[in-house]
Amino acid sequence: MKVRPATNADRDAIWKIFHEVVASGDTYPLDPNISRKDALAYWFQPAAHAYVAELDGLKPSSFHSGEIVGSYTLHSNQSGGGGHVANAAFIVPKDARGQGIGRAMGEHCLNEARRLGFRAMQFNFVVSTNESAVKLWQSLGMKIIGTLPGAFRHPEKGYVDVYVMFQSFEQA
Repeated sequence: MKVRPATNADRDAIWKIFHEVVASGDTYPLDPNISRKDALAYWFQPAAHAYVAELDGLKPSSFHSGEIVGSYTLHSNQSGGGGHVANAAFIVPKDARGQGIGRAMGEHCLNEARRLGFRAMQFNFVVSTNESAVKLWQSLGMKIIGTLPGAFRHPEKGYVDVYVMFQSFEQA
């Protein structure tokens, strides 16, 4: 697995994954019918750092070596006085899940956030029913610091809780 900065040439692949993930309506609070233009503007917003994960052919897969199998975007959670806290969003297509792609991107993201000078990482909206993501983020040191009761309308499960997750990069 290779994680590298995204380029303009990656936009079609990112859109394909983004559309699949968001259209399912079960993990992102974005409009499932978001346009390509708006989705890519969200992913490549000003001052954001977008990355892609490419399969390197080391694991058997239905994907080809060099194919983009995930992406993440990293940026300040807030501007001004909150600009020292990072925020990120991740996408992995359904057929590529369970192969360590999310973990590789999560580790890369936390390291990049530190390298870029952020003092912490905050995920504002982790849907509680996305159990694999919650477990992954916890295994990478993220803590649930708040619960928003019924804040997400899941297409099958109704109103479910959302977690705010946080990790300080400062030594205690």
